[in-house]
Amino acid sequence: MEIAIVKRNGDREEGWMRGPRVLTAALLSLASLSFSCASFARSDAFASGRAMGVVQSDSLSELSGIAASRRNPGVLWVHNDSGEAPRIYAINEKAELLGACNIRGAGERDWEDIAVGPGPDPNQSYLYIGDIGDNTAKYPEVIVYRVPEPRVDAATPFGPMTTGPADAIRLTYPDGPRDAETLIVDPLTRDIYVISKRELVPKVYRAAYPQSLSQQTKLEQVAVIPFASFPTGGDVSPDGRRVIIRGMFSAALWERPAGERPPNAEHRLGNPVPLWRAFSGKPKAIPVASEPQGEAICFDRKGEGYFTISEGKHPTLYYFASAEPNTPSR
Repeated sequence: MEIAIVKRNGDREEGWMRGPRVLTAALLSLASLSFSCASFARSDAFASGRAMGVVQSDSLSELSGIAASRRNPGVLWVHNDSGEAPRIYAINEKAELLGACNIRGAGERDWEDIAVGPGPDPNQSYLYIGDIGDNTAKYPEVIVYRVPEPRVDAATPFGPMTTGPADAIRLTYPDGPRDAETLIVDPLTRDIYVISKRELVPKVYRAAYPQSLSQQTKLEQVAVIPFASFPTGGDVSPDGRRVIIRGMFSAALWERPAGERPPNAEHRLGNPVPLWRAFSGKPKAIPVASEPQGEAICFDRKGEGYFTISEGKHPTLYYFASAEPNTPSR
């Protein structure tokens, strides 16, 4: 969502911020942008962004989340912000619309991010859709919907389809309602992470796997991140080693620590360091394009580079390739 949205209805103003609150939010945004750009060393892991294509469909005008399919090479899953039916869209890496997929059993209050990751069936790839937006910090719970990833083809448009019913993972915050736009699913542990938005120092919350489907799960605050730009999206690489978080004008990369064990954990192979420990390390700035309202970011399906896309009509899909030699180009 935008930093401030104010609508006039007769003589009455409606919006999540009014008067001084709008100015405060704008100043915080500018200060955080300066902080995030100036404080982080710059990563040399990725090349500058390359425009892959422009979304031509008028249906995709408020894209808030993006995720690279694990099941379907060359397919990216995207979704709009609030105000639409519970529906996701498949596009290819040229930003061409392939089709729409309705999510049976899901609601749509304020979808803000989407992730691909493992779930209950170890042989299945799942989509996680974060109904986690809350501009006024008033909702007693937020919901992450989980469905098996549909089978589609990057070269073949398809008609409307339906998948589901969706699992509804109902989450509450330990310190009260808040707005969030970043959803991450750890591919190694299946833990769900939500990162708060409208705070000077964003908070990282975790719902450890397995998450209940019959009652609310209380999130655990596990970290804060030195990324004072309001986080609008994020992702973890398919191998679980790297995390990227973006704001509207900047983005950063964190590395998951290696060779350590969580406190009091069993010392066995395959017991990874919790993903949130990545945020105790030093972030590195990574490039983003100049976008009207950049919100969404995701690694490609191999974790070599990443995509970004903006809200707004006919947004451009950008790809930031790995700067490592011998990496295949798109």
